Amino acid sequence: MWRRLIYHPEVNYALRQTLVLCLPVVFFLLLGNLQLGLLFSLVPACCNIAGLDTPHKRFFKRLIVGGSLFALSSLLLQQALLWHIPLPLLMLAMALLLGVSGEISPLHARLLPAALVAAIFSLSMAGHVPIWHTPLLYLVGTLWYGLFTWFWFKLWKEQPMRESLSQLYIQLADYFEAKYSLLTQHIDPETALPPLLQRQQKVMDMISLLYQQVNFLPHANSQEQKRLQRTFQVALDLQEHITVSLHQPEEVQKLVEQSQAEAIIRRNAQVIAGRLRIVANDILYHRRSTRFSMKSELAALEKVATQHADNPVGQFCFYHFSRIARLLRSQRPLYRRDLMADQARLPFWPAVVSYLSWKSNALRNAARLGIILAVGSSLGMIFNLPKPYWILLTIMLVSQNGYNATRVRIQHRALGTLAGLAIAAGLLQLQLPEHLTLSIMLAITLAAYLILRKNYGLAVMGFTVTAVYTLQLLALNGTHFLVPRLIDTLIGCVLAFGGSIWLWPQWQSGLLRKNAHQALERDQTALRLLLQEQEADPATLAYARMQVNQAHNALFTSLNQAMQEPGFESDYLADMRLWVTHSQFIVEHLNALTILAREHDILTPALAQEYLQSCEMALQSCQQRLEYDGPSSSQSPMHLPEMHPDMPITEMERHLRRILSHLSVMHTISSLAWRQRPHHGIWLKRKLREN
Repeated sequence: MWRRLIYHPEVNYALRQTLVLCLPVVFFLLLGNLQLGLLFSLVPACCNIAGLDTPHKRFFKRLIVGGSLFALSSLLLQQALLWHIPLPLLMLAMALLLGVSGEISPLHARLLPAALVAAIFSLSMAGHVPIWHTPLLYLVGTLWYGLFTWFWFKLWKEQPMRESLSQLYIQLADYFEAKYSLLTQHIDPETALPPLLQRQQKVMDMISLLYQQVNFLPHANSQEQKRLQRTFQVALDLQEHITVSLHQPEEVQKLVEQSQAEAIIRRNAQVIAGRLRIVANDILYHRRSTRFSMKSELAALEKVATQHADNPVGQFCFYHFSRIARLLRSQRPLYRRDLMADQARLPFWPAVVSYLSWKSNALRNAARLGIILAVGSSLGMIFNLPKPYWILLTIMLVSQNGYNATRVRIQHRALGTLAGLAIAAGLLQLQLPEHLTLSIMLAITLAAYLILRKNYGLAVMGFTVTAVYTLQLLALNGTHFLVPRLIDTLIGCVLAFGGSIWLWPQWQSGLLRKNAHQALERDQTALRLLLQEQEADPATLAYARMQVNQAHNALFTSLNQAMQEPGFESDYLADMRLWVTHSQFIVEHLNALTILAREHDILTPALAQEYLQSCEMALQSCQQRLEYDGPSSSQSPMHLPEMHPDMPITEMERHLRRILSHLSVMHTISSLAWRQRPHHGIWLKRKLREN
C-alpha cells in the first residue's frame, strides 16, 4: 500500500515540490525569522520554470547557470531602477538580452522566462531590502533547490523516467484495445480513424519525452538505468507491431462472417492490453513482473489463420500478436540497437550570430515577451496601480508557445484567480493564529501540487490563497491585496492574449505546409533505406522509422491546434485532416515494411529499384503540390510496376502499392486544399469587412 502511495506520480511530485518549498519556511520559523523563510519560497518557482526540476547529466552545471542568471537579473533590475531607467525599457532590454538562450536549445530556452520571473520578484522587494539581499537569496535558494532535487532523484531511483515509461505502456494498452475493439467498424475511416489517431499522438508524445529523458540521464551505464533503457526499447518494438494495420476491411468482414475470429482476436487483444497495464504498474511501483503466457489464446488464433489460409487477416493478427506476446514474455527488445541521439545544442557564439537574424524564432519570442512586459509596466505606471508587478508576473505565467495553449492557460488562470481570491477573502475574516494559518497554507500547497498537472485552474485557486496569506503574514495587508490582484491578473491575461495574436503569431495553420513537407521527406528517407539496401542495418531502419512517426505526429499536432485557431478556412482544414489521415496510413505501412526488411523479406534488386522510382516520383509530386498554390491541371504521376503473371505478389509489394495509392489521393487533396488556404493576416481584414 505504501508503495502505491509514495510512488504514485502525482503524490511523489506533490511531496517533492511541497517539501522543497516549505522546509526553508519551517527552518527560518524556528530561527524566529518567518519573513525570510517566506521570501525563500519564491526561488523554487523560478527553478521549476527554468527546468531545473529534471535529472540531467549536466545537472549541477545547469544549476550554476540558472542561479547566476537569477542573481544577475535581480541585480541588473535593481541597479537600473537606481539609475532611474524606465521600467518598460528595462523589461524590453532584459527580454532581448536573455532571449539568446532560446537559440541554444529548447531546454536552455526555459531560462528566459525563469530569469524574467526572478527579476519581477525582485521588483516587489526593490527599496525594501538592500540591493545585495535578493541576488544572495537567489544564489542560496537555487543551491538548496538543486541539492534537495538531486537527493530526491537519488532516493527514488529515476522516478521521472519510470513515470513516463509507465504512462507509455498505458497509452499502448489503450491504443491496442481501442484498435481491435473496433475491428468490424474500420470500414469507414472517417469515423474509425480519428480516435485512433488521437491515441497514436499520445503514444508518440510519450516516446519523444522519453528520448529526452534517456539523453538527460546522468549515469547511463548504471544497472538501474540500463534496465529502464531496455524497457524503453521493448516499448519501441511494441509500438512498431501495435501500430501496423492491414487496411483490408472487406477481408476483415469476410473472416468475421465465416468464423469466430472477432471474439478470438478481441480476447487476444484484451489479454495483451491487460498485460501492458500490469507491466506499467510494475515499472512505476518498482516491482518485478510475474511470468506471462498466452499460449491458449494464440493457439486459437493460429487455428483461425490455418483454417482460412486464403484470408490475410488471420495470418496478420497471429504474426503480430505472437511477436507482441514474445516481447511481453521475455521483456527484451527484438534486436540490439542504440537509441536516437538527442538534438545537439548550439554553441554560444554561433547561437548569438543566429539570434541576431530577424528570422530567428528565439528573437521573435523574446521581442514579443519584452513588448508585452513593457506595455504592462507602462499601464501600471500610468494608472498608479499599487502592485503592478502582478501584471508582469501574470504575463509570464500565462504566455505559452502558440495561440491555443496561451488561450487555455489564460482561461484557467483568470477563473482560478477569481475563485481563489473569493476563498481567501472568506478565510481572512476568521482571524486565525499564525501557526494555524501556516498549517492551512501547507495543506493547500500540497493539495494544489497534487492536481497541478491534471487541472491547472484548480491549482491556481490554491496558489492564490497561499499568496494572499503570504502577504498577510509579511505585511498584514492581505485584504487590501484582493481587488488589485484580480485587476492585475485580468490586465496581464488581456495583454498576453493580445500579444499572442498581434505580435508575430505562430499560427499552426501556417506551419501545416512545412510539417507536411517534413513528413514526406521522412517517408522518402525511409523508403530509400528499405529499397536501396538489401541488407539494411536494423538500428538504421529503426532510427528512420521513428523519425517517420515523429514527423507525422508533429503534423497531426499542428492540425489539431490549427482547428482551434480563429479565421482560417474550415474547408481547407477539413481537407488537410483527410490528407493527414492518408499520411497516417503511409506511416503504418512503413512500420510494416521495416519489420519485413529486418526479417529479410525483400524484393529483387530490379523490382525494388522500380518501386523506389515510382514512390519517389509520387512523393516529389506531392512535395511540388505543397509548394504551389495555384490550380492543378496535371494528374498525379503514379506508376505501378507491372505484375508478372507467374509470380505471386509478396507482402512487401502489397504495402508498397498501398503507399502509392495513398500518395495519389494526397496529391489530389493538396491540389484542392492549398487553393483554399488564406495568407497570414488576411482573415482579420475579411472579418472586419464582414462586420
